[in-house]
Amino acid sequence: MTKPTTKTIAIDGTFASGKGTLAKKLAEHFGFAYLDTGKLYRAVGLRALDVKTDFGDGKALAALAERIKPEELSNPQLKSGDVGAAASKVAVHNEVRAALYDFQRGFAANPGVKYKGAVLDGRDIGTVICPDADVKLYVDAKPEVRAERRYKELLSYGEDISLEKVAADLAERDHRDQNRAEAPLKPAQNAHLLDTTNLSIDAAFLQAKALVETILSR
Repeated sequence: MTKPTTKTIAIDGTFASGKGTLAKKLAEHFGFAYLDTGKLYRAVGLRALDVKTDFGDGKALAALAERIKPEELSNPQLKSGDVGAAASKVAVHNEVRAALYDFQRGFAANPGVKYKGAVLDGRDIGTVICPDADVKLYVDAKPEVRAERRYKELLSYGEDISLEKVAADLAERDHRDQNRAEAPLKPAQNAHLLDTTNLSIDAAFLQAKALVETILSR
């Protein structure tokens, strides 16, 4: 069997660990296409909020997921805290995950002729979506550091929220992501761990870049 010419980098990790920024920088550096898979769930969450869909109704939420279009992923509303919380709630449903599975797999397999490969970040990329990815990273940081990062981010969007509320929301989200029945957040068995607690994004990028270069050159 001919080995695929495109490469895949799978990046999983906790919320506000810096994995999204890291994924974008890696994609840009290596000439890969980039997909923030969390935006797919945020887009579903935003639709659910707009039409007041019950977050306990997996089938209704899956119907919303099946209609998500790529252009929706650039909606600035997806950055809000409310939509982020909604995304975590819709992601617990197997029906929703199944509806978005082909979108993500298709992106990884066919990133586009101008790209050498694909970088996907999320919570189940290395374990479920791309288990055969060439490189797998799991990015994490201490909860208090992640809460501070998210707090500053939300303030930059103009949201009126306290650090205590952000920390509580983050703890709730971590618990939901790590304990859901379907595709819980966890490192893939062969993932390389990157703790960004004491790293700037540039320092984290340099570590990740060196790792990716070593693996892809084998």
